[in-house]
Amino acid sequence: MDMKTDIVIVGAGPAGIFTALEMLRKGSKKKIVIVEKGQPVEKRRCPKAKTGHCMNCKPFCHITTGFSGAGAFSDGKLSLSCEVGGDLPQLLGTDLVQSVTDYTDGIYLEFGADTHVEGKDNTDEVKEIRKRAIMAGLKLVDCPIRHIGTERAHKLYGDIEHYLTDHGVELYFGYECNNLILDGEQCLGVTVTHGDVTEEIRAEHTVIATGRRGADWLEKLCAEHNIAHLPGTVDIGVRVEVRNEIMEKVNQVLYESKLIGYPAPFKNKVRTFCQNPGGFVSQENYDNDLAVVNGHSFKDTKSDNTNLAILCSHNFSVPFNQPIEYAQKVGELTNMLGAGHILVQRFGDILDGKRTWEKELAQSNVRPTLPDAVPGDITAAMPYRAMTNIINFIQAMDQVVPGFASYETLLYSPELKFYSNRVKMDEHLNTNIKGLHCLGDSSGWTRGLMMASVMGVIMGRHLVEKEKIG
Repeated sequence: MDMKTDIVIVGAGPAGIFTALEMLRKGSKKKIVIVEKGQPVEKRRCPKAKTGHCMNCKPFCHITTGFSGAGAFSDGKLSLSCEVGGDLPQLLGTDLVQSVTDYTDGIYLEFGADTHVEGKDNTDEVKEIRKRAIMAGLKLVDCPIRHIGTERAHKLYGDIEHYLTDHGVELYFGYECNNLILDGEQCLGVTVTHGDVTEEIRAEHTVIATGRRGADWLEKLCAEHNIAHLPGTVDIGVRVEVRNEIMEKVNQVLYESKLIGYPAPFKNKVRTFCQNPGGFVSQENYDNDLAVVNGHSFKDTKSDNTNLAILCSHNFSVPFNQPIEYAQKVGELTNMLGAGHILVQRFGDILDGKRTWEKELAQSNVRPTLPDAVPGDITAAMPYRAMTNIINFIQAMDQVVPGFASYETLLYSPELKFYSNRVKMDEHLNTNIKGLHCLGDSSGWTRGLMMASVMGVIMGRHLVEKEKIG
């Protein structure tokens, strides 16, 4: 398939998709090729729905890989405030990023996203929740949420996929990018593998948008090719599950409560993320057989529980420069304790210094929505600093949501968010390598579905501007 094109996009997640989509909407005549190692939307299937347990699919996990990426198939929530979802405003300015967020939200609506927005009213109930958060030493971040829903995301992204192909974008599934083609400090394209065959795709502009799953791969590319970057952040934490009755008021008023704290004694940033009212805890598998926990939220199918992540951000200083590997080791150790499965433990058992047993889970009010999670002791693998932060944050959360720190509250581990070392770019999203651009969660600048989409829109606009200049 050795070929020459104008634009090659590596990764068909939100950043890559919206780069191509915006180029089409702005009238681009450039030839656009997207390579994706996963499958199109219509072929993405997780067998767990039938088998009841993770099958550790090879060569990739359908939940994390394929058209639309990982985020859309976890909970399908769009955060409509640029305060949430990474640090893109630091690079491009708050006004621009919020304006493009509103524009991108309009595109999602055009393709069938629900018109209802959660958590946009500053009611007396919201003020009361904020008051309790302040008293607990936490900050409530105002962020309206548009919830697509995991199952409805299939159709929405399927429609976008067909729109791209109908308008001339070439999508190659089952193609994995190996490396960049460089001539000095200029990128000339990429090499890809399809089966046992390695081929070249040469392009004027190369866009790397491989998502969290590709963060460690991009980090290696940065080191190999001297792509300028800054030390990255990793988030290490747990997924918490409680009965809906505990979260009822917050779910009704905010749908997703985004709370941030800096608990003593370490003062690391700890935050809630990806809240799923009536949702289901899920498992994702990475290429190195690392099993991590996530959460799904369906529009039409509901459980008796609400789950959300509590994540502790880790920033490392010299001489250490392997944050992703560090987080992976934490996950591997946890997987070892669970014999390859996700570990689950009751919060009260953590405070009592004991593991959780299957019999105790069966007797609890909170029944796990991840049935193949293994009861055990997550503190045997979680670093002391992270575990202390999480415990103290949960106890602060209890002042905002009474009952959140109850004995039977479930904690699943590991919940890990990998972000590449932040790639240095200018305001036009150019790296120090001519013709190379890095987008989305793998770039280290975004965290989540909407901001990755926004970064893609901005990239698409810049590429069209270059096209007009000639």
